[in-house]
This record gives sequence, structure tokens and C-alpha cells, in this order.
Amino acid sequence: MPRSPEDDLTLEPSMVRTAPQAPPPKTSRFAPGSIIAARYRLVALLGRGGMGEVYRADDLTLDQPVALKFLPEGVAADPVRLAQFHNELRIARQVSHKNVCRLYDLGDADGRRFLTMEYVDGEDLASLLRRIGRFPQDKAIDVARQLCAGIAAAHERGVIHRDLKPANVMIDGDGNVRITDFGIATAANDIGVDVAGTPQYMAPELLAGKPASIKSDLYALGLILFEIVTGRRTYDAKTLGELRQLHDTGTITTPSAIVRDLDPAVERVILRCLARDPDERPASVLTVAAALPGGDPLAAALAAGETPSPDMVAAAGETDAWPVTKGLSALLFVTIAMLLCAGFATRTTLSRLLPLDKPPAVLDDRAEQILSALGYNEPRGDTAHGLGPYAPYIVWIARTDLSPNRWDVLGRDRPPGFIFWYRTSPHTLAPRQLALHVTPLDPPQADTDMHTVTIDMHGRLIGFTSVPRQFEDGGAAAAIPPPWPQLFELADLPMRDFTAVETQWTPRDYADARGAWEGALPGRADLRVRVEAAAYRGRAVSFLLIGPWTVPTRMQAVQRALEDRIGYAVFLTVLVALLGGAVVLARYNVRHGRADRRGAMRVAIFAVCTELVSWVTGNHHLPDLRLEALSLSAVLSDAVALGVILWTIYAALEPYGRRFWPEMLLGWSRLLSGRIRDPRVGRDVLLGVTFGVVWFGLEIARRLLPQALGYPGTVPRMGSDATTLFGAAETISDWATIILRELQVALGSVLLLVVLRLLTRRASLAVPIAMVIIIYWWSTLTFTAALPVEVTYELIIAAAFTFVLIRFGLLAAAVARIVVGLCQAVPFTLQVSHWSATASNWTIAAIVLLAMFGFYASRAGEPLFGKFAPP
Repeated sequence: MPRSPEDDLTLEPSMVRTAPQAPPPKTSRFAPGSIIAARYRLVALLGRGGMGEVYRADDLTLDQPVALKFLPEGVAADPVRLAQFHNELRIARQVSHKNVCRLYDLGDADGRRFLTMEYVDGEDLASLLRRIGRFPQDKAIDVARQLCAGIAAAHERGVIHRDLKPANVMIDGDGNVRITDFGIATAANDIGVDVAGTPQYMAPELLAGKPASIKSDLYALGLILFEIVTGRRTYDAKTLGELRQLHDTGTITTPSAIVRDLDPAVERVILRCLARDPDERPASVLTVAAALPGGDPLAAALAAGETPSPDMVAAAGETDAWPVTKGLSALLFVTIAMLLCAGFATRTTLSRLLPLDKPPAVLDDRAEQILSALGYNEPRGDTAHGLGPYAPYIVWIARTDLSPNRWDVLGRDRPPGFIFWYRTSPHTLAPRQLALHVTPLDPPQADTDMHTVTIDMHGRLIGFTSVPRQFEDGGAAAAIPPPWPQLFELADLPMRDFTAVETQWTPRDYADARGAWEGALPGRADLRVRVEAAAYRGRAVSFLLIGPWTVPTRMQAVQRALEDRIGYAVFLTVLVALLGGAVVLARYNVRHGRADRRGAMRVAIFAVCTELVSWVTGNHHLPDLRLEALSLSAVLSDAVALGVILWTIYAALEPYGRRFWPEMLLGWSRLLSGRIRDPRVGRDVLLGVTFGVVWFGLEIARRLLPQALGYPGTVPRMGSDATTLFGAAETISDWATIILRELQVALGSVLLLVVLRLLTRRASLAVPIAMVIIIYWWSTLTFTAALPVEVTYELIIAAAFTFVLIRFGLLAAAVARIVVGLCQAVPFTLQVSHWSATASNWTIAAIVLLAMFGFYASRAGEPLFGKFAPP
């Protein structure tokens, strides 16, 4: 039925009327052209209602149009009401959104208080509906979605409108929605405020005297949506009593009874908003927007300036199968490229540049033979072994040889590029750091009959230490000659070619006989080496093969450069500040329900479990329950501490990642929610594996290219690959460590982007700054003649990783980091039957299988090969 704003029943704060009062006078209080507050020139009266008069005016200072809303005269005379309007203006000014009309300030003109507002050149929704009747369904849904975005922006700031109605919604000249009149808006946590608003658009609980809430704004939204799609009011009462009676009956004419072809989804949304019980209404305005036909909850949340929930992010985006041509092409590329990279990687890995003829079991036996030959046949309480690069020799080559093919020398018989060590003890070998491996120095060699044998990969002795007996009770010892010839024989050195010289190197333990010799290394006339040996009562306690690469490390004080100390202090300060800030932000996010506590907990649990897997499969376990318990408690403490740190950081900054780059977290959120076979998860995994393999290929090219260009050959990769040569258990342990490390790097990269986005407030600045920091963070630059190659590689990798992170998401970036981390740590070989090929075979198979899983999941249950699949 035709109506005008005067038909509305208006309730001002502390003024509940049971019948409409006389309408205000038709004449305006101010004439057009009047100057207000020496700044505003009135143009025309725009409207009048129970909450005052609204004029269009020109701001003479800023030369732009504004709207002035003069408040009722009772406001200026009532200090309590005036203070309330000041507070409400302060609250409403926090809302900044394209679908919300901004409030500027509160002014005074001849005792009349007025609000200055943004002027919207258009028509209010009430007037428009009186003129056209109702909106077409498509336009109604568009208006509804804009209404939801504006109201959600207010709710995000904790502001409740309290007087939503068509008269307070403007449609500007471009057809955009602008919500106006926040004059009686209040904070969402402001409990016990007076009833205010227009009864025809008030929720039942407000008419019953209860405070406003988000749910009461949702009820008003439902009333507006009803009116938009039908052209009629839900309740068209003339008195407050009649309105309450209509509410009490709970009977609502369904929109489809008025508009026969109305989309059922629209009707469901409206009726849910109009539920009498607030708990039965939608949880938020964004839920309403998502439920509208064609609704995108993620886009609705971003349009409203609200942080989408983890479930909303997981539910957003595509769910269709990835095209078979793309998926199959990526899978074939990974398989072929992985085999090619494995072949070329043998030229960049230290362990593949030298002969590895004897497996660890044979070298263990050779070490026992050496001990037996030296007279050490006592029972073994515990043994341990390991192998790795002969670091002093590698560093010496890098410093003294600048030729392109300098690493070819590693293929010669000696000196060794790799060494094998074997330790024995009459007791259990329990490292001081109980969660770690036994090393040549941990636990310290301090007990009688502790021995360490160091040999090259051919089984030749290059080092030996033994702890003599602590107490001798046999009286004077017989004159037994030292076993010098035997030591030379075990080292495969012709003693006749060496000349005795004065001793210089002191043995670690007490000795009663010492000797030193110098001579040319067999097969290397250009290298003179020194042999130092010591014995106690005729048994060897020390043997050391010394070359020009050997330095007396035990007598060199560790001195850190000033810039290193400053850098460490800055790093420690930043780390403490970030952790402290993360704790504050995490607490804030948890208290306000923004943190993804479920996702944070799953990340923390994954970190703890991964640490335990590494401990179970790769650490030196002891036949002592007490020591095993201590070792487990040590690693568990570290794992839990890491889990707590990751939980805190994730809870602190992940909500901002959802707000700034929700697409970045889409696949990640689905994985954390348990949707492992989701097509988006599969696509991200397959793309991550693909980029990881490409990254590894670039790493190989970076190491081979300098040599091809005539620069000194790049130092071969040493890293942690030596431990994986021992078999499956050590390989799994290394995998677990790498996965956890690379996951932290990927999460840290996201957090870096978020922090920079918060600081700069612009993604266009945050991304390039993040790239610079990532280059510094990951940099392995060596200032050699091949520096241009190194710099180019670092720039390409940083840019590509940032692109993958932002374009394809955190899951793809994390998988890429894990793949390249595994490839860099494992010594690849195409000799699949070699004793050292276990880690290589398993890693190639695991990466290809991961890509196959990604392809399978990306097909979303459709035939793997599409239309080419057999019927």
C-alpha cells in the first residue's frame, strides 16, 4: 500500500510510545542559502524523521557537498543524550566501507546539534520502492549482497546499526547501495542500551525491551529483503500494539505467496532472518550473503572487510577436477625431470665424486681388524659409526686450487674426500645431548679402552685414538717396542720412504713413546704429509696423518668478528620481539574468536609427531631403559617447545593471512580440515612437486654452470647426505627432519608477508620487500668469479617462490620447499643396485608417488585420463 516516512513509528532512546505522535511541522527550520557554523551553506531539505532533519549543504572550506543532519532539540538540552550521541558518533566513524555512508563530525548551530555526513547523490530505498513497487530478482540479489557487505563491515568494527530500514538505505546514481543514518548506532558489546529505532523494522526482542545485537540487525535486514523482492512490508501496522500483536502471532506471509517465480534460496534466506528466536537466525551477515543464489562467502567477507573463517576459506574456490592434460603433463614432467636431475646430481654431490666401494658393514669389520691388530680385543660395550666429508681437505682444495676441474682430484686414490669413523666403548655410548647421534667427540672419549678408528673408504688407517688404562697394578712394564711399523702398514704407507723428524703434535691421552715422520704421500709426489704417533707400554694410543690441510683446531681460540656479534644481537632482539608480539596477537585472536585453533593445534601435533619419527628411526638407541627415557624426554621437550611456538605464531598471524591472501590458504585449509583427496589439494601438491623439481634442476645448473664457463668449480654439496647412505631408517629420519624444517620455512615466509602487509598496508610494497628479505634469508652467495651466476640464481628462486606462494598458495610452496630439501640432502645415483642407492631410490620413488597422488586427487573422482579412459 502507498506509504510515506511519516507512517513509520519511531522510538527514540528512553522514549517508548504506544501510539504515533503528531507529525513534525512541514516547514524547515533553516532556509536554503543559510550559512551554518560559518562553514556550511544549506542547499535544500532532503528529509525529515523522528531523529531529525537532513539538509544538503556545501562545505565552503573543502568545496564539496555534504549532508547535515540536525538532531532533535531535546538532545542539546540533555547532557546524557548529548554524551550518548558523542559516543555513538565515535563508534560509527570507525566504519569505512564503500557501501556505508561515512559520518564526519558533530557540530553546533544556534544551539542545534548536527551531524556532518557524506552526501550521497541518489534516492533512498523507501522512496524508490514506493515508485517502482519491487526490484527484479537479479537486481534484488545484487542490492542484498551490497547491503550484507556494508552491514558486515559495521559488525566487523563492533557497530550495530539499530535502525536499519529502507529510508536509511540510499541507492546512488550508479545503482550502488549506501547505508546511512548511524545516528543511533551503538557498540555491539554495549549492554543495556535504551530501545531506539523504527518499530516496523525492529526485531521482537527489541520491542520486548531487550538490548540490540547483531541478530536484531539481521532481523531488520530480513524485513528489508522481504520488501525489496515483494514490494510490500512484512508487517504493516498502524500502532505499536497492533505491531506487537502481529509479532506474537508469528504468522508471516511467505515471499513466494506474493512473487510466484521467486528463487527458493532467496525465500529461505529471508525467512531465516525473520525467525522469532534470535538463535534460529543466521550466525552472521556473511552467512546471509553466502546463502544468496550464486553467493561466494569468501568474496562477501572480503567485500565487507571481514576476516573469513578457516571453514569459509576451505569451502571457497573451485571443487572441479583439474584438466587431465595439465595434470598428466605435470606428472610426466616430474617423472622425466626427476630422473634427469638424479643423473646430473652425481656431478654436484661430494659422495658421488669419489669411489664408495665398501659398504659400512665391511668398513666396520675393517675397523675391528685394525683394533685387533693393535691388541685391543676387550669386549665391546657399545659401538657407533659414521661417515662424512673430510672437511679440512675439501676446504684446502677450495682455497688453493682455482681451476674449473679442481674437484676431479677427489676421484684419485688419496687423499680421501670421505672418511669413515668407528667408535667403541666398554660402556654405552650416551651422547651428552641425549636426543642426537653419537659423533667422534660426543660422548667425550674419556673412559679406559674407548677407541676411535678413522679410515678412508678403502679401509686405510688415517687416524686413531685410544684411552690407556687409568690404573696399572703390574709393576714396572717390560720394554715393549712401540708398534710404529704396524701403524704404517695399517695406513698402507711405506715406512722406508718416510724420514723421522721431531714430534710436534701432542696426543690426546698420556703416552710414554712418541714418534714423527715426514714423506711424500703414495701416488701423490706433489704432496708431503706428516705422520705423528704415540704409544703407551707398547700399544698405540694415537695415530694422525697430517697434510698441509690440517690445522691445530684445539689450540685456536674462537674469535667472532664484530659484525657477526652485532648481527647476532640484532637477530636475537628481533626474534624475541617477534615472539613477544606473536604471544600478544595470539591472545587477542583467541579471545576474539579469530584464531584457527584447530589448524594451529594440528600444525603443532604434526611437528611433535615428526620430531618423534626422526628420533625413533635415526637416533642411537641404548639398551638402558633409564638412558632411553632421558633421550625420549629430551627430544619430546624440544618437540613440544617447537609445537607451542608454531601454535602461537600460527594463531597470531594466520587470521591476517586469511584476510589479506585467502586464496593463498585455500588448499592448505582444506588439507588441515582433513580433505586430503580434495582436487585443490591434489592440484597444489602436484604443482608444488613440479616447482620443487624445477628448483632442484636450477640448483644443479647453478653448480655446473660456473665450471662450464671456465670459473672454478663450485664446492660440491656435503650437507646431511652422508647419514642417508646408511639405509632406510636413516633416510626416513632425514626425511622427517627436512619436512619439519622446510614446513617452518614455508610458514615463516607467509608470516613474513603478513607482517610486511600489516606494516606497509600495501601488498604492492609488502611483496617486493619480502623477496629481498627471502634472498638475504636463504642466501648462499659465495663471492667468487662466478658471482653473477650466484646472484641470478638467488633472484630467480626468490621471485619464483614468492610467485608460487601468492599465486598457487602455501600448500604448493611448502611442498616445493620439501621436495627441493629432500633432493639437496640425498646423494642421488642411477646405479639402483649399489649399496648406497637406498636413499636415492626411495627419494625418487617418494617424489614421483607424491606427484601421482596429486594427479589422482586433482581429478576429483573423474576418470584419470578423461575421455581416453576405457569404458
